[in-house]
Order: sequence, then C-alpha cells, then structure tokens
Amino acid sequence: MMIFRIVFLSLALMVAWTPAQAQGVAQSNGTLAIVPAEGEVTLVNDEARTTFMLEERDADKAAAASRVNQKMKQGMELLKREDPQAKLKSYGYYTYPIYPEDSVRANNKVRQPTSWRVGQYLEMKTLNLSSLPKTVAAAQKILALNGLQFGLSEAAIKKLDEQRIDAAYRNLTGRIAAIAKAMGRKPGDAVLESIDFEGSGAYAPAAGMVQGRMVLAREVEKPTQVEEPSFEPGDTTLHMRVVGKVRFK
Repeated sequence: MMIFRIVFLSLALMVAWTPAQAQGVAQSNGTLAIVPAEGEVTLVNDEARTTFMLEERDADKAAAASRVNQKMKQGMELLKREDPQAKLKSYGYYTYPIYPEDSVRANNKVRQPTSWRVGQYLEMKTLNLSSLPKTVAAAQKILALNGLQFGLSEAAIKKLDEQRIDAAYRNLTGRIAAIAKAMGRKPGDAVLESIDFEGSGAYAPAAGMVQGRMVLAREVEKPTQVEEPSFEPGDTTLHMRVVGKVRFK
C-alpha cells in the first residue's frame, strides 16, 4: 500500500511538472533577438572609363616632347568629335632619360643620356557605351589604348543603393517573421528596437583603372584604319548587411 502511494505521488508530480516545463521553454515574453539579414541588387554597368597613352622616344628631348604634345592634342580633338558628351582628363606627363646599357661612370663623370622617353596619359569617361567601340577605334589611329573599366554612374549608384537598402530591409522583416513563427509567436509580437545598416560599400568601380601592357606609340606618316574592338560592359552588384534588434512582447 505504501509503495502504491509513492508511485501515485511520483506520477502526480510528473503530470504537474511537465506542462509547466513546456510552458517555461516556450515562453518568450521580453526576449531580445539579434537578427542579421542581407540585401543584394545588380545593375548593368552604364559608364566606361578608358585610358589612352602616348610615348615618344628621341635623342632630342624637345623633339620627343613636341611630338607627344601635338599627337595628344590631335587625339583629344578626335575624341571630342566622336563623343562630345565624354569627359576628358589628362594626367601622368613624364620625361625619362635613357642611358646606354653598358655605360659605366668613369672618373665620377656624369653619364649622358643617349635618348629621351616622353609620354602622357588621357582618361575618357563616357555614358555613350553604344558608340564606344567606334570611338576607341578612331582614337587608336593616334593614341594607344592602355586600360578600360566599366562601372556605374553616380545616378545609377544612387538608384541601386536605394534598391539595396529596400532589399536588405525586406529580408530582415522576412527573417523576423520566420523567427516569430519558430518561437510560436505572431509577427506582430515582435518590436524592432534598432537597426544597424552596415553598408559594405561594394561600389563596383575600383579606384584604379585596369592597366594593360604599356605600348609604345610610334610615329606614322598616315594613320592606318583600326578595326573596332568588342566590349561587354558587364554589371555591378551591391551588397548590404543589416542587423536588427527585436524584442518580443
């Protein structure tokens, strides 16, 4: 009889404890959840940055510089005719002496250069991608193509950034709803206390241009016809990571 009472009491305690335990596990009032989310959007590149260069070599430094100056002026005028909306920026003007390979200083005498290298770079930024192959081919009659990079214009970046923020926020609210469901709660029970937008700044255009091999632009009497190159602008993807703090009522 005593054994029966002990067993009965133990069963009663188990029945009384189990619902309370289950209720304690499921209870989430006041719970603070940290919810990470991400947003990603892609847009076709609408801007091209093209780098042209010129280099001349001559025993007469002034003669080399004169040819570079003249050809660069012709190249800039040609680009302006081909693409009037393009933005041009010249930079990287240089003059280097060239010494004979087997020259050795004798009696501390200053070595004399045998010739001079003079060159200059020109950057063209344009939104006219449809005419870019024709423009580049025309410029290559005078200038050497040194680099090409596609990216997004400022207007496109602003538009894509707005879409990226929207995508990240929608992903966050969707994950909050999924977490509420997993906890047996309603999405309306979740109160968003704070949001931390950690933009990764994946603005596709990198700071530098894609540099190709330096090509020596030699003087020619008559410009030869250059076949149009083929370009694919590709696209740019922006990412954003957002972290939300959610407290359940």
